[in-house]
Amino acid sequence: MSRIVTFGELMLRLQPYNYERFVQCENVEFTFGGGEANVAVSLANYGMDVAYVTKLPAHAIGQAAVNSLRRYGVDTRHIVRGGDRVGIYFNEKGASQRGSVCIYDRAHSAIAEASPADFDWDAIFDGAEWFHFTGITPALGPNLVEICKQACAAAKAHGCKISCDLNYRGKLWTRAQAREAMTALCQYVDVCISNEEDAKDVFGIEAEATDIYGGSLNHEGYKSVARQLAEKFGFEKVAITLRESHSAFDNGWSAMLYDVASGEYCFSKKYDLHIIDRVGGGDSFGGGLIYSLLSGKNPQGAVEFAVAASALKHSIEGDYNHVTVSEVEKLAGGDGSGRIQR
Repeated sequence: MSRIVTFGELMLRLQPYNYERFVQCENVEFTFGGGEANVAVSLANYGMDVAYVTKLPAHAIGQAAVNSLRRYGVDTRHIVRGGDRVGIYFNEKGASQRGSVCIYDRAHSAIAEASPADFDWDAIFDGAEWFHFTGITPALGPNLVEICKQACAAAKAHGCKISCDLNYRGKLWTRAQAREAMTALCQYVDVCISNEEDAKDVFGIEAEATDIYGGSLNHEGYKSVARQLAEKFGFEKVAITLRESHSAFDNGWSAMLYDVASGEYCFSKKYDLHIIDRVGGGDSFGGGLIYSLLSGKNPQGAVEFAVAASALKHSIEGDYNHVTVSEVEKLAGGDGSGRIQR
């Protein structure tokens, strides 16, 4: 079985009940999540051998965060314990024409103040075949940029494939900072996951001779973005998620996978989603894509599985995607009826 390593920040998620606003709520729900942790849980639920790496305080909240991963079978042996804070994000769920709101409180968290000496990457990557991180992690500070560089170099030395979701977050760093850091890190990456906004914000890459922000999705525009990314960094594959946002509740959701070796541009079927929780939707796509590629699916099969996995995540509360391979394959195979199972 392939061993996968993911690295990032595991945060405490505080959210008002139902669809209340921050200013009116008196109680909040307490869960955990974070981009690379969400990917790890997806992969564990698919039966993969996956380890998650971060730094968390040794106190009870830090332990609760670790336990939230252990319950799904994620390997937490390489989580470093230390520091004072678990990063927090406050999430206000959108409804109808009111969009969701995310407020970060993650300054001086344990991982944000980590040093390169905290992580023994040679030990962490022993026996590993795949490494995944996102653009959120190096956005936490120059020290995390250096830690990510060391992780990528060690992963390559151990023969790992590397995937990265660009995940630009304007609340964490500027476009100029993101471009400098991600240009260096993407030299190591084999599989890039993005959307058209990330490609533009981070690398200034836009579709050639087309408006990718126009009303309907323009396939030629997305092909252009994927091709430009692959040519710039030598990626083996580029996945681009395609979201049509009609309201906070209703989205069209699909994706494209560009396979450089074959020259194929594979577009998935589109799902019309009625959203319960969209946080972690992109991470569930990443987990599905990694599983598909390691399982030997062809490019079309890989993107169909990844999109179906992510479509199901939009129906599940919290960051983590609580679905199985058989459930994803059922949807990818065309059964989206939602009929009761007896």
